[in-house]
Amino acid sequence: MTGFDVPRFAKLLDRGHGGRLGIRYHGHADGEEGWVELALPPADALVGDTATGAMAAGPIVTLMDMATSIAIWARRGRFVPHATLDLRLDHLRPVVAGRTLIGRGECYRIAGPVAYVRGQAHDGDPADPVAQIVGTFMTTDAA
Repeated sequence: MTGFDVPRFAKLLDRGHGGRLGIRYHGHADGEEGWVELALPPADALVGDTATGAMAAGPIVTLMDMATSIAIWARRGRFVPHATLDLRLDHLRPVVAGRTLIGRGECYRIAGPVAYVRGQAHDGDPADPVAQIVGTFMTTDAA
């Protein structure tokens, strides 16, 4: 069991940028194979293509950055401030208008101060992802 309480921390998501977007806790699994899922409900302010009603790219990046960040803290077992070094998000298809986006982030390796992450976002079917992500984060506190 991790020493980092994901659901408790997720209660803070209603503050700041994530709260403005409407990002909410969706689920998680502890341990080295752990993951964190966050949900981003549809909202008119998040539409990037008014012709189709599809969600803009920025909120998707934010959702996945937050999901992978929280996954790192869950794996470390504590909150440690870190910076995003590299984050690559591949958009595979648009979010279907009106659907909630689910972002699952996983921290698959920590090597000293660097954490390696991956994940995907879907709008109802994990087998048909909207986006996939890989990245690295770094802290000055490697303990």
